[in-house]
Amino acid sequence: MSQYCYGPSALGCDSIRLLRLMPNEDETAPIHCQLFNYPLHRLDKGTHLYEALSYVWGDPCNTLPIFVEEHSFPVTVNLHAALSRLRDHFLQRIVWVDSICINQADGEEKRGQIQSMAKIYGQANRVIVWLGDAADDSDRAVEEIRIAAGKQFGKQSTDFSTDETLQQAIRALLRRPWFRRIWVLQEIAAARHVRVMCGSLEIGGYAFCSGLESLKHFYETLPELRSLIHSVVYLMEGAIFRPDYRTSLSDRVSLEICPLGELIEMFHTREATLLHDKVYALLGMSSDNTNAAGLSPDYTVPWSQLFQRLVKFLLCQQVSVETWEDREIAVIKSRGCVIGQVSSIENDQEDRQNLNIIFRSALEHLGYNKEWKVHRTLRASAKSVQEGDLVCLLQGTSKPTIIRPYKDYFAVIMIAATPSEAVRTESSSVRQPKLSQSRIDPPYDFLLVWSWETAPGQLQSRGECKTLTEVLGRENTTIGLEDDLGKATRLWKAALILQDSKEYEEAKRRLKEAIKGCERTIGKKDLHTLVVMETLALVYRKTKEWKEAEELLLQVIKTKQRMRMADHPDTLISMASLALCYKAQGQLMGAEKQEMMICLLKLRGIQIEEELVVQVARSFDEEVMTLLFQQKGDEIQVTEEMVEAAAGNEGSGQQAMKLLFDCEGDEIQITEGVVKAAAGNRRSGQEVMKVLLDREGDKIQITEGVVKAAAGNGRSGQEVMKLLLNHEGNKIQITEGAVVEVARRRFDEEVMKLLLDRKGDEIHITEGVVEAAAGNWRSAQKVMQLLLDRREDEIQTTEAVVEAAAGNKGRGKRSDGASG
Repeated sequence: MSQYCYGPSALGCDSIRLLRLMPNEDETAPIHCQLFNYPLHRLDKGTHLYEALSYVWGDPCNTLPIFVEEHSFPVTVNLHAALSRLRDHFLQRIVWVDSICINQADGEEKRGQIQSMAKIYGQANRVIVWLGDAADDSDRAVEEIRIAAGKQFGKQSTDFSTDETLQQAIRALLRRPWFRRIWVLQEIAAARHVRVMCGSLEIGGYAFCSGLESLKHFYETLPELRSLIHSVVYLMEGAIFRPDYRTSLSDRVSLEICPLGELIEMFHTREATLLHDKVYALLGMSSDNTNAAGLSPDYTVPWSQLFQRLVKFLLCQQVSVETWEDREIAVIKSRGCVIGQVSSIENDQEDRQNLNIIFRSALEHLGYNKEWKVHRTLRASAKSVQEGDLVCLLQGTSKPTIIRPYKDYFAVIMIAATPSEAVRTESSSVRQPKLSQSRIDPPYDFLLVWSWETAPGQLQSRGECKTLTEVLGRENTTIGLEDDLGKATRLWKAALILQDSKEYEEAKRRLKEAIKGCERTIGKKDLHTLVVMETLALVYRKTKEWKEAEELLLQVIKTKQRMRMADHPDTLISMASLALCYKAQGQLMGAEKQEMMICLLKLRGIQIEEELVVQVARSFDEEVMTLLFQQKGDEIQVTEEMVEAAAGNEGSGQQAMKLLFDCEGDEIQITEGVVKAAAGNRRSGQEVMKVLLDREGDKIQITEGVVKAAAGNGRSGQEVMKLLLNHEGNKIQITEGAVVEVARRRFDEEVMKLLLDRKGDEIHITEGVVEAAAGNWRSAQKVMQLLLDRREDEIQTTEAVVEAAAGNKGRGKRSDGASG
């Protein structure tokens, strides 16, 4: 017998084929039927007197024949069983069956009919759900579900809670392929009346759902069943409450259950013969207008291209998307920002997730400077949201995306999260944040992986991080997976996002690995390596690990300086970061040094003021002084004030003076003010004076002012005086007033002894000298004894001397460690 061929006339935009199933009392007789065209539009009624079959095709290679207009037509074994069960003994039965009523070889017809599926099932008088032939004690399972439904309405009182056999039968029934098929969702979502058939038994759809609700303790503990059954029950039990679908509706009937993104998130793990069906099967339930997005059913479009269109529709056209023909995975690249983090989760009895989200960071752009806590309720998705998941807003999008950090990428958990309600908010503000992307500057590069391949129970936790290369398991992609540098770059970008989300430990781990990868591939001196190191230093600063931050920043700055990038803006930023690090530790001098160096580096092309030069000489070390001469050496005028400032530099006076002599030796004048500054330098006066004596010793004069300065230097003044007198003392000029000051001040007899040894011939022990020695609060006795031993014949005990001794409260016997 010849094969059936569809007629040449195409179906109209609002017409379908129906199958007239011919009766036969012999259940084993061949199945005979007829096909005829039927207009769906009708002005007076919203339903039609045909039944629509919801079933699983089964193995397309395992077929049995039926006869259409006396021509053979192969159908799958499961469909053959369904038609046998539907065939009446005496009456014709009008049925719509997709694999027969749609010419599967005509792509244009198939595309149009699939777009009308919601209308076809919605306007059917009844939808028949065929679960398959009886098996695994399914007859008992269906019967007990019916009994359980009656129990729920008070008609039965049987307790099934301990019946292990029944539990196994019900679980086996619910594991049938029909519950996993993605097309059945739209079919029962559109239905106004449902009958469920399994073998020879059948039950009303609402009773089936009620019975399952009573027996849910049999499958609630099995996650793979719970999510499947909840969605089917929810859609099926609502059938009796749905209104008629009128012809006044547009050609495309949409059930408008929820946005397409949510449908995809909930149901992408369902089974489909073709990957395309994971999108096309949900269009009729979507509340979005998808026509302009290129998502209308068209099986000539490659899967990879359809998946890309879907991602761009759900996010925005500007995102970069990479897909593969044989994979249910999309790699998405986009700019964006983290706007919050999931702080806690509760699952309710309706299989929804109640999230508490802390909004932060990017909301500052919207005028919020504090954390904002919001309670959101989301429909359950195939991937459950977890505590710690991040909420981000990608550039150009209006809905947030919930993501989870893995090693060098972020997994998409919900691509376009639409809360069903906002229940509670807590904030110091009275406004709830409105996420207007046009007002947010997206600071980060996101690398996202949206995978439909991982079963919900097998989804990685944060601690089981695989790399992107391990997830994709392939080479020659355009996202740079092949080398260590590509991986290091991804780790660095992921760490930037994590540190902004206060996931500091996670960020540090990735950055350390990224630095190693950079060093292996491009070396320690490459700018990319330095950028990653500086990012790690930033994280250390945020965790108050100051020493680690300081060490990294110093490495970065020194490397940039060796690369002749001392005044590069990036280097200045690194130096500013180091200054902040010093300030945080209370090291104000270190901070001021970095700030001064930044100031000097910014002066290229600008004339430097003397005040700034003097400040550098007085307060900063050799490194800053060297930078000063490198930047402005030709412009610097060496003034007395500058030399005095360098001589008085307590922290780095020795280095500052050496540098001055090396750079400007001929122009330096060693005035009394310079010597006084060195003598009064508490921390490094001895070292500075040594430099002066080595370079210009024959020009130095010890004046009263110098002695006074040294005497006021309680830390190193005495050593300075010894140095002056020991260093070719015969060449040093000393005034009478200086001798008086040596006798009067807090020096001991050793300084006076050196003075007498070196300049004895020039010194006259005048009344003023003796009077001063008598009044020396620290060493009067010893100094006077020395003078008497050396120059007794010159000493006259006058009234003034006696008065000075009498007025010496310390009696000149204080120890060297005493203070006045």
